[in-house]
Amino acid sequence: MLDVTGLPLSGSEDTIVALATAPGRGALATIRLSGHRAHEIARTIITTWPVVARHVGLSAITDPRAGTVLDRAIVIRYDAPHSYTGENLIEITSHGGAVVPGTIIAALIDQGARHALPGEFTRRAVLNGKLDVMQAEAIVDLVDARSRRAQSVALAQLDGGLSRRILSLRDALIGIEALIAYDIDFPEEDDGPVPAERVVMACDKTLADLAALQATSPVGELVREGAVVVLAGAPNVGKSSLFNALLGQPRAIVTDLPGTTRDALEAVVDVGSWALRLVDTAGLRDTTDRIERLGIEMSEQYLDRAAVVLACGDSPEMLAAAVARARERSAAPIISVWTKADVQPMPPGLLPHGYQMTADHPASGSIMAVSAESGFGLNALLDRITATLSASVSPMVFDAPVLTRARHRRAVTEAGRELLAFRSAWTEGRLPAPVAATHLRSAVVALEEMIGAVGVEDVLDRVFAAFCVGK
Repeated sequence: MLDVTGLPLSGSEDTIVALATAPGRGALATIRLSGHRAHEIARTIITTWPVVARHVGLSAITDPRAGTVLDRAIVIRYDAPHSYTGENLIEITSHGGAVVPGTIIAALIDQGARHALPGEFTRRAVLNGKLDVMQAEAIVDLVDARSRRAQSVALAQLDGGLSRRILSLRDALIGIEALIAYDIDFPEEDDGPVPAERVVMACDKTLADLAALQATSPVGELVREGAVVVLAGAPNVGKSSLFNALLGQPRAIVTDLPGTTRDALEAVVDVGSWALRLVDTAGLRDTTDRIERLGIEMSEQYLDRAAVVLACGDSPEMLAAAVARARERSAAPIISVWTKADVQPMPPGLLPHGYQMTADHPASGSIMAVSAESGFGLNALLDRITATLSASVSPMVFDAPVLTRARHRRAVTEAGRELLAFRSAWTEGRLPAPVAATHLRSAVVALEEMIGAVGVEDVLDRVFAAFCVGK
C-alpha cells in the first residue's frame, strides 16, 4: 500500500534493502535490510545466523541460486521494534568496493527484497514512532555538517532538544485552549468564568517564547549554511591569492591582469567552530566592460549577504577604498586585510590623509597583514574571522534549541501570528469565543506539523486534568 507520495506506508509488505555507506572503493560497506520479512530473506543468504539480537557475528554470505560464496561478513540482527526503523532489520558489513556489496544486494533482491527509495529507512523510522520529523531532519543536517558547530547543533536536535521545545510551546497553546474550552463548555461551574487577565497573561508569555525561538533563526541559518565571508577590494590587490591560500588549493585564477575574476567563486573552509563560505569576488571598480560589470554586481549582492567582509588592499589608498566601498553595501563587520605583506610590508601608522577612524577600523594596528605566498598571518586572520563571528552570537544561544530550516521558521511564525490574532479578538471582544479559539487551534496545528504530532483530544485531556469538572 502506498501513500500520496508513492512511498510504502508503515506496515507495508515490502522489505527494503540498500547500501548504507558511500558507494565506491573502500575498506568496508554496510548493507541494510528492513521489513517484516527481513529475517526470512536474510536467512537465505546468511549461513551462520546470529542467534542473539544486537550481537555481532561473522558469517559467510552466499548466493542461493548459484551456490557461491559472495563474502565473509559481519552480521547484526535487530528485532522489531528495537531497531532504527522499528521493523525487523539486518545489517551486513562486508568488504567494500563495487562488486562485493553489489552482489549481496542483488542476492537479497532476488530473494524478495526491493531496493529502498531515497530516505525510506528514516521515513519508516518516523512512521513507526522511532523519530519525529525534526529528528529526521537532524540526521540529514548531521551528515551534511560542515563544521563542529553544525555538528553539535544537529546532535542536540537529534537528541530531541528542539522537539521538546516545540512540544512545550504546543502544550502552552493547548493550555490556553483548555481555559477557553472550560469557559465555553462549563460556564455555570462554581468557580465562575475564567478571568480574562489569566488568558491574556498566558498568551503574552507564549508569544514571548515563540518570539525568542524565532530569534534563533539567523544563527541557525548561519550554522547550517555556513557564514558568508566576502573578500572585497579593487582588482589585482591579491584577493584571489588570499582565497586560494585560505582554501589550501588553487580554485581561483591568479594573474597580474586587473579584472581576471569576473564571477564570484565560493568554497567552504571548516575552521572548527564555524563553516566559512569564502567568496572571492570581482574587483570593485568603475568599468565600462559589460561582462566585468555583471561580476561586480554579483560581488555587491554577496556583500549584502555577508556575515563578515575582508576588505583587501596592498596600499593605504587601496585599503581605505575597499573599506569604504564595503561599508556602502554591507552592514557586516569589516576586517581590513593588508595583502602581499611579503612584497610590501605594511607601513606602521600609514593611512591616507583624511581617513576617518571607526570602531570597525580604529587604527592601523587593527589591520591584518597577510602573505598568500609565505602563509604569514593566515592563521591569525582565520582566528580574527571566527572571533568576529562569535562576538556577534551570544554563547548562550547554543545552549538552547535553534531553528535551522525555513520550514521551522514558517511554522513558528504562523503559530505566533495565529496566537496574536486570537489575543486581539479575545481582548477586543470582536468575535465569539468559539470563533476566536479557531486561531488557537491553527497555532497548535502549525507546531504539530513541525514534529508530525496530531492529537485533537489533547484539549479535553487538559480540561479534565486541570479542573474539577463533573464534581
